Amino acid sequence: MNFDLVVKNGLVVSASATYHADIGVSAGKIAAIGEDLAGAQEIDAAGKLVIPGGVDIHVHMQMSLGDGVISSDDFYSGTRAAAFGGTTTIVDFVEPGPEQTLVEGLADRRAEADPQVVIDYGLHMTIGPNEIAKLDQVQAAYDAGCGSFKLYMAYGFRLDDGQLLRALEAIRDAGGQPVIHAENWDVICALVERNVQAGRTTPHWHPRSRPAPMEGEAAGRAIDIAHFVDTPLHIFHVSCSDVVERIKAARAAGWPITGETCPQYLFLTWDAYDAPGLAGTFPVCSPPIRAKSHQEALWQALGRGDLQLVTTDHCPFTSDLKARGLHDFSKIPGGVPSIEMRLAGVYQGVVREHFSPNRWVELCCTAPARLAGLHDKGDIAIGLDADLVIFDPDRPVTLSTDFLHERCDWTPYDGIELTGWPAVTISRGEVIIRDGEFLGEPGRGRFVERIPNIVKR
Repeated sequence: MNFDLVVKNGLVVSASATYHADIGVSAGKIAAIGEDLAGAQEIDAAGKLVIPGGVDIHVHMQMSLGDGVISSDDFYSGTRAAAFGGTTTIVDFVEPGPEQTLVEGLADRRAEADPQVVIDYGLHMTIGPNEIAKLDQVQAAYDAGCGSFKLYMAYGFRLDDGQLLRALEAIRDAGGQPVIHAENWDVICALVERNVQAGRTTPHWHPRSRPAPMEGEAAGRAIDIAHFVDTPLHIFHVSCSDVVERIKAARAAGWPITGETCPQYLFLTWDAYDAPGLAGTFPVCSPPIRAKSHQEALWQALGRGDLQLVTTDHCPFTSDLKARGLHDFSKIPGGVPSIEMRLAGVYQGVVREHFSPNRWVELCCTAPARLAGLHDKGDIAIGLDADLVIFDPDRPVTLSTDFLHERCDWTPYDGIELTGWPAVTISRGEVIIRDGEFLGEPGRGRFVERIPNIVKR
């Protein structure tokens, strides 16, 4: 049989196995895995790893915070950067307008994304205070392809514990997957006010106003409510060992709780907030970057299985927008660019012997796809989408804004040296990145309707 595309001579690495094989692709799907396959197009992967395309289930493209503050990557620039970094599927967010139904909000967000996306994408549905009156629409949103629902314990999206209970019940009844931003907002607001009034306004005080024990408290409270409701729960952007311990204890008790961390927490420490001038504003994100001890604990948690995946929370803002909070850390728009470096960044866990190459694939590809209900993504098997990355494990890379492709005039990873980088990115059988050249086009990505593997009540 002659295939549309064959990736030849590579070392195939999945979450569960490592072996030498050719991969044959037909009509955008993996059609064969074997030896001596032939195709109309052939790519020699000798000396390289062949892995599933990366799956990043936590990103924020063209996210508006109001007052003209919008994250700097749109769906085109952000998904293009993702592809350069070996990510072939993302999940972003819907934030319905106050007068919109959830399905109308979904349609508007898709109208923004569909003409621009380079890779496939899904959407989480945000349930904020305005949506508590719309909980009877959760089933319709689920049926329209939003299989997961974002809950907040902070910002204007914050739900109180009673609202959180009701939202979790509605998501459970629809068969959806709840995901949550867990911080203690009341404590944060009190500490921010205290520090600002005392003249402690530099970025140094950002992490000191969002203490790790209170992130742990909030995560524990969310876990307890989810357990009471009898629903799974996924904890977003875990920044500290305090939350790891809550997740670990819940999972030891048999509760269906999962957690993720992000590159900023694995590669940076809170010393970054003490950089002079505007540079100290750049790494502001929430939860904040912590002390070195937390960074080390997160790497260990990934290796032990106490955290289940790595996403980015990709939400960059330009230096001009970061400058709005130069003299008051509470006004700095929070978010950092990480979507391109995630796959190679987490590979440093293999280089440093924190975990195996199979665990790397599990963290960046398979586990995110499984959690999000992306059933045709995240693995290498016959019949799945031919989302593949040919990864050069020996290529040295130094990160900089000149090297990376995010639409942002700074990177928190400037000067960081990595070993390993994607050579080829393939999305549904189409080569979209090859040796640093972009071969895709806006609008070729598809919206993926997601159905998590959760039994409805």
